[in-house]
Amino acid sequence: MTVFVAIARIGSAHGRSKVKEKLVAKRKPLSTVVADSLSEKVRSGALAPGAQLATEAELGAEYNVSRTVVREAIARLRSAGLVIPRQGKGIFVSEAPHQQGFMIPAEALATLPETIALLELRLSVEVESAGLCAQRRTDEEARAIRSLMEQVDALHEDPEQVQIHYDYDFHLKIAECTRNEFIFGFLDYLRPIIAPRFRLGHIVASEYKEAYYARIHAEHDSIVAAIERRDAPAAREAMRQHLQNSLERVRALALATGINADDATQPQASGTLFAGLKIPAGG
Repeated sequence: MTVFVAIARIGSAHGRSKVKEKLVAKRKPLSTVVADSLSEKVRSGALAPGAQLATEAELGAEYNVSRTVVREAIARLRSAGLVIPRQGKGIFVSEAPHQQGFMIPAEALATLPETIALLELRLSVEVESAGLCAQRRTDEEARAIRSLMEQVDALHEDPEQVQIHYDYDFHLKIAECTRNEFIFGFLDYLRPIIAPRFRLGHIVASEYKEAYYARIHAEHDSIVAAIERRDAPAAREAMRQHLQNSLERVRALALATGINADDATQPQASGTLFAGLKIPAGG
C-alpha cells in the first residue's frame, strides 16, 4: 500500500514532513501512523523475529512524536501479537508474529471486510444522529443519556468476554432522542449484525484494559457533554472522533491478520443484510 511505503521511509526530517502531510490528508491518529510503519517493518523483514525495538525515546525522535504516541503504537503491536515485552530488557519482535495474538474463529475473520464497511456506514449516520440529539433532546433525555453512559462505562468487563461494541445501547439511546424514527430504526436493525462479531480482547490486551476503558469513557463524555450543552457541531465532531477511533482499531485488526478490507464478499454480504428491509407502500 502507498501509505506504508511512504511511512517505511521515515528517518529524515524530509521523510517525517511527508508523513505528516499524509496524516493530515487521511486524518489518521499519529499512533496509528507509527503502528502501521512498525507493522510493515515487521512483515517486510526489516525488523526480524527476535529483534529488539528501539527505545521509546529513540522511536519518538525517529517519528517526531511524543512518548505517549509511541506507547499507544506499541500497545497496538502487542495486541496484534507482533511484539512482546521482556522484563527489564525491552520490546522484541515476536518469534512467530503471524501466529500470535489472534485466536479468532475463521468465520469471524471472514466478516472483517463487512464489519469495516458497517462501521463506515455507522460513522455516516451516527455523526448526524449526535447533532440532531443535541438539538432536539429534552432535559430528561439528556439525564437519561448520561446515566446510561455511566452504567455502560462502569462495567470494565474482561475484554475476552465482552463484545467490541459493548456500548451500542448508548448509541441507540442517542439515536432515539433525535426524534427521527428512521435513524433509530436503522441503527436498531443493524444491532444484531454488528454487535456479536468480535470480542474486545481481539484488539485490546488485558494489561491495557483499564487504559482502554478510560479512553472510551472520555470519548463518551465528550459526546454527552456536547449534547447537554445543545452544541450540535461539537456533538457531531465528538461522535465522529469516537467512531473513527473504533474504525481504526478494526482496520488495524484486519491489517494484522492479512484480511483485505475491500474483500469481494462485501457486495454479497450487503445484499443479504438489507434483503429484509421493506420498501414503504407507495415508495
